[in-house]
Amino acid sequence: MNTHRTPRRLVSRAATAAALATALGLGAVPTATAAPSAAPLTARPTGLDGGWHQDGLHLTAAENKKVDGFAARARRAERTISPAVRAAARISHAELVGFDQRLKSPDSLKRKVATRLRETPGQTVDAALRTINDAVRFTLQWPAGTYSQGVHTTAGLLSTWGNDSARWTNTWNRTGYKAINSVWRAPRSGQLFEVQFHTPESKAAQLETHKLYEEQRLPGTPPAQVRELQEQQNAIFAAVPVPPGAERLTAPARRLSPDPARRLPVPAPAPAG
Repeated sequence: MNTHRTPRRLVSRAATAAALATALGLGAVPTATAAPSAAPLTARPTGLDGGWHQDGLHLTAAENKKVDGFAARARRAERTISPAVRAAARISHAELVGFDQRLKSPDSLKRKVATRLRETPGQTVDAALRTINDAVRFTLQWPAGTYSQGVHTTAGLLSTWGNDSARWTNTWNRTGYKAINSVWRAPRSGQLFEVQFHTPESKAAQLETHKLYEEQRLPGTPPAQVRELQEQQNAIFAAVPVPPGAERLTAPARRLSPDPARRLPVPAPAPAG
């Protein structure tokens, strides 16, 4: 993974193992809204036919059932993913933001799937579900001065613990949204999960622009209004300071040979409840 040189590279394996053991021993991780468990991923169908209907979008009973199954699998996988992310956050001195929102709600998943089915006629619900990589998602943030080292350390740890980097989008050098959005595939379940890397300023800008973004992506929003909403978002993100070296951060290289560091303690499942 390319980044600026620093006298402190990734923490030593011995130190990492010790810190991981502490983190997995229910040590506290700084969180903005941490909660011991996520909200249930179950929801009753909104239609008497067993389907789902909302704001002009709909899923058939069979499609609705498949999305519910997808959500249930994500919930099970989250129990082994969260401990690793919490440990990485602790080791890299990150603030874990919105931890209680780490599971996408059933309605949000259904809205996403139904929107894609409408936008791509002929697409199956299974194909639409394969494009969803944020059913399990996390946000880590650091002050601008430690951001680049924090991202470098966290991504290295996730990779070392067997998570495969599936997507890495660095927008620090682009117009508009500022952050790094990464997608990983968990080693045990194969579940895709998203990790966003923010500074407090970029996260605040994301929250400030959220309503604009939601309005922009509505199917009925006129093209001229879409452009205007995008310009408003661009102006907000333009005021976000770029952390030193952030635009050069890249995904960790795929490991082609066994690494002794993989013998570090395996993150244990989160306590139930």
